Amino acid sequence: MGFPVSLRIDDEGVADEAVEAVFSWLRETDARFSPFRPGSEVSRFGRGELARHELSADLVEVLDLAEHYRRATGGAFDVRLPGRGLDPCAVVKGWSAQRAAESLRAAGVRRFCLNAGGDVVVAGGPWRAGVRHPDRADRLCAALELTDGAVATSARYERGDHIIDGRTGRPATGLLSMTVVAATLTEADTVATAAFALGGDGVEWAASLPGCEVFAVATGGRVLRTSGFPSLAEPHPREGARPPRPSRPARVRRGRPRSGRTGRSRPGRS
Repeated sequence: MGFPVSLRIDDEGVADEAVEAVFSWLRETDARFSPFRPGSEVSRFGRGELARHELSADLVEVLDLAEHYRRATGGAFDVRLPGRGLDPCAVVKGWSAQRAAESLRAAGVRRFCLNAGGDVVVAGGPWRAGVRHPDRADRLCAALELTDGAVATSARYERGDHIIDGRTGRPATGLLSMTVVAATLTEADTVATAAFALGGDGVEWAASLPGCEVFAVATGGRVLRTSGFPSLAEPHPREGARPPRPSRPARVRRGRPRSGRTGRSRPGRS
């Protein structure tokens, strides 16, 4: 799927098969759903070689999720774009990693951290994760703690202007990064991408969704966060960092990103 995946398990005596099943599933997902593989189910459906009733239940589920968020964002989030064809990667990444996490739970694993290209699903915490500063690759702008749940970030810093606003066909503007915490990585990852596609309006939209907490950095460096975002103590400021503005009596609080002392965002044991 074009990104690294790491898995940490702290339980004793976990069978090798449980771990192998995770990576086997992710390889299978890549083979079946990659729009870059001509023979994948997604590519064949996109070319019209498969009818809807011939699709696997998994792909139908992914397409239904994509349609749900397309409608919820008024078309800003869309897996079908002119010139790109069908590309459900924005849904598949979090969905497939969440499925992998569920397979671990089914195998009796209680404490684990699965990191799929920087988007993380954990169980049996507490676990700590960092949100990369949108302008400085060696800094964090937020740190958070999770026990059971997921966190995902959509941003420009890794792949440039790759998130398209389906309403305009142009790269989304208004946000530098959008981080969402939710119960599952399916929701956290898809909501983060959909909110980023919405631009500035995406922060309030994501914050309005039940069970979602938000940390966003808007163009210009303004920070917006929900009161329930599970932040740890703010990273120590560095030169150029500004302190947060006073919080407002609204669900979304505003401030400035701070640069942390640590390196790239990594999950770790508390």
